[in-house]
Amino acid sequence: MSKALEILKLYWKHESFRSLQEDIINSVVEEQDTFALMPTGGGKSICFQIPALMKDGLCLVISPLVALMKDQVQNLQNKGIKAIALTGGIHENEIIELLDNCQYGNYKFLYLSPERLQNDWILERIKNLPINLIAIDEAHCISQWGNDFRPAYLKINQLKEYFPKVPFLALTATATERVQKDIIEKLELKDCKVFTKSFARENLAYMVFVVEDKLFLVEQILRKNPQSSIIYVTNRKSCIDVSNQLEKMGFTATYYHGGLLAKDKENHMKLWMDEKVQVMVATNAFGMGIDKDNVKTVIHLHLPSNLENYYQEAGRAGRNGDKSFAVLLVNPSDLLHAESQFIFVLPDKNFLNLVYNKLCNFLRIGYGEGIEEQFNFNFNLFCLQYELPILKTYNSLQFLDNQGIITFNQEFSEKISLQFTIPSKEVIRYISLNLNDEEIMLTILRTYPGIYDMHTVFNTQLIAKKSNSSETKVLKVLEKLKEKNIIELLSKKNDTSITFNEVREDERTINRVTKSLEKINTLKIAQLKSVVAYASNTKECKNKTLLAYFGETIEKDCGICSFCISKKKSPKKNDKLPSKIIELLKSNDFNSREIQKSTKANEDDVIFALQTLMEHNRIILKSTNLYSLKKN
Repeated sequence: MSKALEILKLYWKHESFRSLQEDIINSVVEEQDTFALMPTGGGKSICFQIPALMKDGLCLVISPLVALMKDQVQNLQNKGIKAIALTGGIHENEIIELLDNCQYGNYKFLYLSPERLQNDWILERIKNLPINLIAIDEAHCISQWGNDFRPAYLKINQLKEYFPKVPFLALTATATERVQKDIIEKLELKDCKVFTKSFARENLAYMVFVVEDKLFLVEQILRKNPQSSIIYVTNRKSCIDVSNQLEKMGFTATYYHGGLLAKDKENHMKLWMDEKVQVMVATNAFGMGIDKDNVKTVIHLHLPSNLENYYQEAGRAGRNGDKSFAVLLVNPSDLLHAESQFIFVLPDKNFLNLVYNKLCNFLRIGYGEGIEEQFNFNFNLFCLQYELPILKTYNSLQFLDNQGIITFNQEFSEKISLQFTIPSKEVIRYISLNLNDEEIMLTILRTYPGIYDMHTVFNTQLIAKKSNSSETKVLKVLEKLKEKNIIELLSKKNDTSITFNEVREDERTINRVTKSLEKINTLKIAQLKSVVAYASNTKECKNKTLLAYFGETIEKDCGICSFCISKKKSPKKNDKLPSKIIELLKSNDFNSREIQKSTKANEDDVIFALQTLMEHNRIILKSTNLYSLKKN
């Protein structure tokens, strides 16, 4: 038995590797620079975690996703493997302590964002660490032709100077051929071994339905497939609205978006993971690192902005190999408004400059100032004060974040401050009578010596870590102290925060990133055209269309997508329902419920007949959401 397989069985309890995993691991162990394209659910993390465990030293993992870093670190720690992550919001002293642990504490994994490498003193410390492998996750972020370009990735190749003999492993789940070549070139991978897994998912049926009443069809789908499901929407309000509507229909549902507090995210996630609810309604903030293999259906209620994201999100269905469904629901108003949703809200140079200047004024940052300053930020108030359009402004801040000019933290958080209201001797007496709270209480007193004299901003995660406890337990102790009037506890919910990574230089700052803005806008327009083409194409297998986008050509139709099914079951002369619908529509235009009522047919049969008639260009769905005969 190979050493790699032994480690897989010991820590992951799997009996064998998935496709390509062992080949990639062997390449890395042989100290080869390696590129791996493995679609969602392919098990990318094992490809760097196992070779790192086979060697002495530390694996440096570079990832742009804070949630994914935290998730992987937690999973490794649960297996008894020492791992840490340098995420945002960590004080400099704590970073020094964590890096000391990496150097002297026999840690195996250090996770950090590419932006951390732009900090000279952190880079100096990393140079002296015993690095045995450098893994670059979400490697498509290095390419301006990728769907989430981040300039900080362009500086990763400088690590080659400091670690010339250490292998690089670049990993991504979605990359066209053009992006793959760009990744290898920009990372300066030498004699690179390339492993690409087919994007084809034989058990996943891609369905596109043109319907006027989306929730009506969602109800039919969920009743027919009562297993775990995800419904993706494009905004936070829709998350809550759709979840509530599903509950009224009799389904169990919860929701997930970037504006939830961390504890609420965890609670909602647990409900769904533990099968307490059937449906998770979510924005694209949900899904990274989610390891649930029995998702039967993923439904997109709104058009996605690009096929890269759609493929990843749809691919969360059917990871157990069972037949599953990726459903995209569209109506004429979606196609008509796609440009206004995604294109008209892209900022140009002048608007970006306006937002940047207004932001600096809003936060009272003078010219040449602001670097490394952090501010609580009320996004809605900012837009209201300067009469700025919300989506276009949001996209501007996102772009400034991706360029590394600011850090736009959208994690909904609770800022806590507290002060003891009783003398120190009374606090000590309380501790002696409540030994279960002793470690947390003593950690608070050691960490915040001025907490008797003034309200002190309080870091629950830090106290939990130092007291070897959980954040939940720390919060319970604080609530207990508040109830007993031992402390005065204040909490303030923060919408977002902004950190300035550069000094304010107005137009000089914006001019430097203008070319990048133009490239990204051009890319986003092209990506949306591909989404519209996928949704509206009625002449080709959906699986073929999707694979062609990623550079794969296949001859055979999948046989299970919406196109293939409609082709197999095209209307026959003796099929009475399509004929009945045609006759009905000769008199007037109707919606699906009215058609069902008039024909007295089964709901599923009506939906299928309507879809089939549209696939064969016999009828159309108008922007008024009524079906009508197609005029020759």
